Amino acid sequence: MPTGPERTDPTTTDPTTTDRPTRSGPLRALALAWPALLGYAAVRAVGLVVLGIWAEARGLSFDALLTDRYDSRWYLQIATLGYDRAENLHSNMAFFPLYPGLVAFFGDSWAMDLRQAAITVSWVAALAAAWGLFAIGNHLQDRRTGVLLAVLWGVVPHAVVENLAYTEAIFTAFAAWALYAVLTERWLTAGVLCLIGGLTRPTASSLVAVVGLAALVALIRRRGPWWRPLVAMLLAPLGWLAFVAWVADRTGRADGWFLIQGKGWNSSFDGGAFTWSRTGDVLDHPSRLAHYLVVLVLLTALTLFVLSIMDRQPWPLLLYSGLLLVTTIGAAGYYHSKGRFLLPAFALLLPVAGALAGARRGRAYPVLILLTAISAYCGGYLMLVWTSSP
Repeated sequence: MPTGPERTDPTTTDPTTTDRPTRSGPLRALALAWPALLGYAAVRAVGLVVLGIWAEARGLSFDALLTDRYDSRWYLQIATLGYDRAENLHSNMAFFPLYPGLVAFFGDSWAMDLRQAAITVSWVAALAAAWGLFAIGNHLQDRRTGVLLAVLWGVVPHAVVENLAYTEAIFTAFAAWALYAVLTERWLTAGVLCLIGGLTRPTASSLVAVVGLAALVALIRRRGPWWRPLVAMLLAPLGWLAFVAWVADRTGRADGWFLIQGKGWNSSFDGGAFTWSRTGDVLDHPSRLAHYLVVLVLLTALTLFVLSIMDRQPWPLLLYSGLLLVTTIGAAGYYHSKGRFLLPAFALLLPVAGALAGARRGRAYPVLILLTAISAYCGGYLMLVWTSSP
């Protein structure tokens, strides 16, 4: 693990502090993180400029592309009209409430319409996520690794989704900072962030499991005040459980949310049988580029997970990545979206960030330029050529 003058905790100067950052903490953190935020913003700007030029050539609205595609429409509907009646199995109650709630709040309270609010929330969340990724990379290795981790997240094939009116960006932000809080033993922060993150999307269950288990381990080991990890363990699942319980009450069934997901949205868990079968079909027949991208992302993710194990990543990160892989690969349906579902699995990028950080200065730039170009094309393809949700 690299050490040296750049290895710094980006949040506090007092190693004994748990949930009480020093007064200069936020400013110091920003001073450390600005290259990561600037680098992330730069690569995403390239992708969005390419998308805008491509859209204009086709006579399409750039703004509509960002806010009027599949899940985006559902979130805006919830922000406008709220949740629908329980009688409809193809119900918008399949979607968790935090993102549309924030969109409705800013759309009603600020000088912007709902579409502008949706994009604002997503873009701010994406920057917060990039900052969280930097914090983890810097904490585990060094500043350069943190910067590269944030930038790499901005150039993955499905990175365009980070700038759409979708929930991947906001969930990744809460997940990154909650896991950083776990790694630095800020248990109250971890519990609160996990509670809120649990209101973003169904796969927040992976984060809930990691934060809850890490808090339980800390409680058993009795490191620091015992009540902090206990509170974190109790807080972690509340957001996710609260929404599932609300849907159960609204539908009159304890399994109401799962019923909507399964029968209404054809989304279930079969242990990977569907994914295995569909991957075989893609590789054995001519297919759309979007499907080949999914195969590439899945195979790359599995390889990076093995490398993460070999690198001896902290077990909370390994468990988080592993659970996201299990829920993504094990889910039946929506094969074309599996690459998007893995966007929050940012810890899988740590082996690549570490390798680039360890290379001689300057050698990372050609790699990042190539990845930025590929990501920009993939983003344009997914939004303008592919006819389904990214």
